[in-house]
Order: sequence, then C-alpha cells, then structure tokens
Amino acid sequence: MKKSTWRQITRTLATAGLVAAGLATSLAGPALAQTAGHRHDGAAPNAQHAQQARNAPHALSLNQGHKWASDEALRQGMNRIRALVAPRLGDAHAGKLNATQYRDLARQVETEVAGIVATCKLEPQADAMLHLVIADLGTGIDGMAGKTAKLPPAQGLVKVAQAVNGYASHFQHPGFKPIATGH
Repeated sequence: MKKSTWRQITRTLATAGLVAAGLATSLAGPALAQTAGHRHDGAAPNAQHAQQARNAPHALSLNQGHKWASDEALRQGMNRIRALVAPRLGDAHAGKLNATQYRDLARQVETEVAGIVATCKLEPQADAMLHLVIADLGTGIDGMAGKTAKLPPAQGLVKVAQAVNGYASHFQHPGFKPIATGH
C-alpha cells in the first residue's frame, strides 16, 4: 500500500470521528476492512459488504472467548511495532523525546502498519477486529506526528502502545508480550 494511501486512510478515520467518538467504538475501523481501498479481491464495495460493515463489531472483542487467528505477516509487523515503541516509552515519560524524534517514530510505525494492511490475509471477522487495532494505531501515529492538538506526541506514543496491547490480548501470537505502559 502506498504511503499516500495510508495517509488518506488515516485522515478518513480521523474525519469519521474516531478521535472524538472514542476510537474503537466507531464503525469506521471495521468498515475500513470492506472499503475499496482495502478489499482483498479488489472489487468495488457492494450491498453485501455495506451490510457486513453495518453489522461489524463496535469494540475489540474475543472470538467466542478465544483470541483471533493471526498470520505470519501480521505477527512480524506487530513484533516490529512493539520493538519500535516499547524502548521509547521511558524516554517519553521522562520528556526526553523532541518533536522530530516523535515524527520519526510515527513514520516508522506508520510504515509497519501500512505493511500489515497490505498483506492482510485474515478471515473477515478477525480482519474487522484487526482494523479496530489499526484505527487506534493510526490515532496514536497522528498524535506522535503532531497532526492533532487533542493528542500530544507523548500521549500518541502511549496510544500506540495501548493498541499493541489490545492486539496482544485479542490475537493469537505465541510469545508476544504486552508493553508496560505505566498507565
């Protein structure tokens, strides 16, 4: 997926009210899984997909009490995001990161998220759950990049860490450990 496409998706999510409406409670995350910009078969959306989007979950949840399946590309991407974010939280809490460092980190995480989205091969319900995580990642990325006054860069980094932790608690990923956020 092109970087400009990811930015457009991120803007669309923010415009849809994810930030103001509590992020994961919005339909925009799961609906994203069925848009023309992220369809696995390349087809235009149709009435069936619109219905699926309306019926999509509003909040991250388990699959009948079990974690959702993941694939190798997703696990690798989330490992890389965790490796980028976890070591920087202490510096963020101590006020040691400047705007340029936050923007660089945001760009790196954004690149990993774009890779995850481009290689998404999950079944539709797991995909919808993943897009809730991606929506939260996008919000955190925007905060780190200084694109929203409502979420300062340090809080954007925490939001990304919390999204990673949401992934950890809802997707099968052997050995993956949540990030200690201090929040």
